[in-house]
Amino acid sequence: MIIDTTEIQDIHSFYRVESLKEVYEILWMLVPILTLVLGITIGVLVIVWLEREISAGLQQRIGPEYAGPLGVLQALADGTKLLFKENLLPSRGDTRLFSIGPSIAVISILLSYSVIPFDYRLVLADLNIGVFLWIAVSSIAPIGLLMSGYGSNNKYSFLGGLRAAAQSISYEIPLTLCVLSIALRVSNSLSTVDIVEAQSKYGFWGWNLWRQPIGFIVFIISSLAECERLPFDLPEAEEELVAGYQTEYSGIKFGLFYVASYLNLLVSSLFVTVLYFGGWNISIPYIFVSELFEINKARWVFGTTIGIFITLAKTYLFLFIPITTRWTLPRIRIDQLLNLGWKFLLPISLGNLLLTTSFQLLSL
Repeated sequence: MIIDTTEIQDIHSFYRVESLKEVYEILWMLVPILTLVLGITIGVLVIVWLEREISAGLQQRIGPEYAGPLGVLQALADGTKLLFKENLLPSRGDTRLFSIGPSIAVISILLSYSVIPFDYRLVLADLNIGVFLWIAVSSIAPIGLLMSGYGSNNKYSFLGGLRAAAQSISYEIPLTLCVLSIALRVSNSLSTVDIVEAQSKYGFWGWNLWRQPIGFIVFIISSLAECERLPFDLPEAEEELVAGYQTEYSGIKFGLFYVASYLNLLVSSLFVTVLYFGGWNISIPYIFVSELFEINKARWVFGTTIGIFITLAKTYLFLFIPITTRWTLPRIRIDQLLNLGWKFLLPISLGNLLLTTSFQLLSL
């Protein structure tokens, strides 16, 4: 039997090229995910800095100013400090639940970013049920909080976890009904990209803010409750529960809860922008600037950059509402929280959905 060495070398080179192609495809798949995670991290740091500056202005204080120019590195310094602090474990608690809880809270919120479109071509996963995926995945976060409260073997922590679960259940239903109203009346789709495209027909006046004003107000209140922001931060209430489910946590695990709250706030603001403020669309025809200066080859890059900027600008402008609300309104009681969700927001959102469905049937 004669073996041709050239054929063997060709086979080895072929397999080497194929393996390199597989590695390249895997790395290329990871690039958008890592880019999104990096952008989310920077966005959270910006939100923390904004909240400190805005709260300092509301209370006539100076705010952070030493860590970096204008104190922009203060949040990064706090995260580094928590990273090197000792992680304490409760001696009689369930250490597995105690350790898994913060991870579930963060991961479930991070998955929600996969369906957020920053531009028409810039979305990690354009799904037909994109908005419902956000609602379903974000509802897992209270399970992590409940696990953390139970695993701490602390009555205050356990009560905080129970309050988080009750609050999430109470306000997810009105929030879902508001999303259904938009899907039925405006876009006939649950895809986030389709919802934004349906608002681009009439420019500024095509936003769902004018078509669904009642749903917009209910959505804002429900999203604030989902993010556990004042006046709805009952799971953490310092005066009653000594920070609730976070009582026994320290170090990076406490930092994960801190990050999860701001991740949830950012994703809620992004969905408000997508659902009610037209996403990346704006009434100014910015795309013709590239044609005016004869840079047609750069039109796609220019349009994508402007779309990202418009989406983030609307998001951060809306963030002033939850930030100022935190430093303006007092915390409500747990019975007032549940009454607002079940006796007011649920009937209003259900009536809005029925009214929207009636208009849809009459238009047919």
